[in-house]
Amino acid sequence: MDIAKLQKNMIFKGMADPEILSALSELRAFEKQYKKGSIFLHAGDTTKKMGLVLEGSVTIESNDMWGNRTILSHVGAGQYFAETYALLPDEVMLVDVRANEDCRIFFIYIGYLFESRTSATWKEKILKNLLLISSHKNLTLSGRSFHTSPKSCRGRLLAYLNTVSQQKHSLEFDIPFDRQQLADYLNLERTNMSKELSRMRDEGIIECRKSHFRLIQPDPKE
Repeated sequence: MDIAKLQKNMIFKGMADPEILSALSELRAFEKQYKKGSIFLHAGDTTKKMGLVLEGSVTIESNDMWGNRTILSHVGAGQYFAETYALLPDEVMLVDVRANEDCRIFFIYIGYLFESRTSATWKEKILKNLLLISSHKNLTLSGRSFHTSPKSCRGRLLAYLNTVSQQKHSLEFDIPFDRQQLADYLNLERTNMSKELSRMRDEGIIECRKSHFRLIQPDPKE
């Protein structure tokens, strides 16, 4: 792994090359590739490793024994997952991690931070950076609560699309989900959601094609 690229990632922020190399060695970092659709961290298991998405993306999902799926978040390139479970290795995972597309993942056994007896400045830096990563993750999860709190299908769609528009600073944008994934993320039935999107399009509220959306602002004169 290119050290210069790692320095740009939040987990290694503020660390010099020798510190990163020491961290990679002591935390047994490694890289692995996964095919689209494969689940590589499973609910019911424990883990000491957190993941950094280098290429592609993954989804964090809740899958029950009856085949129902809820997508909790989308993790794209440069983002992290499983850091909380890695820091609490005795806690059983309640979610699955699935490759949303062919992806390349960089794993770090962050749980070894508390097992190593060596004293090094990079440990304090990594813990500080983990706090920032966890804070960003909390914002993402609280965002999903905001998106699923409206009772109506339209309310959930508008809440989500409005958030993405604000994040992208544009009325026109792509979302990271296909239609089934969007329904799973918003806890909606896909057929009803698709019908509601069609109604919103017919009413001139949105334009959409697959994962591409454009929000249409209402005329202030109306």
